Amino acid sequence: MPTLQRITWLARGALALVFAWHGLVPKILYLSPGEVQMIQAHGLPEPRWLLMGFGVLEVAIALWLVSGIARRASLMVCAAMLLGLLVDVAVVLPMLMVQAFNPVSLNIACLALCWVAWIAEGPSNDRGSNAPADTVP
Repeated sequence: MPTLQRITWLARGALALVFAWHGLVPKILYLSPGEVQMIQAHGLPEPRWLLMGFGVLEVAIALWLVSGIARRASLMVCAAMLLGLLVDVAVVLPMLMVQAFNPVSLNIACLALCWVAWIAEGPSNDRGSNAPADTVP
């Protein structure tokens, strides 16, 4: 497997792991008090059901990232969600930005993985090719 393709799959795999974990563990399997706090801060009812729905969405995005379908689009959606959620936390519950394991460090690292996958894949992958545009020996 060419080097850029390995880099692409490593970045996508890491992103998928983050999205799957954050969808399953704090939203579906174990309802996190921090996640409930975010929903309640928006004034939305039924945090449990909303969080389960968001968890399913995150797991679906994880699967999409590694599916090979609409590869560039999956990275754009992923990056947009990461940016949007970071802004949301900053506006709604800014005190979460300074706590341990905060969304700033996580989201910036994930945005960097989106960028790495985007660059390593090159522009040709949504036209049917599964290999990066350029390969490095």
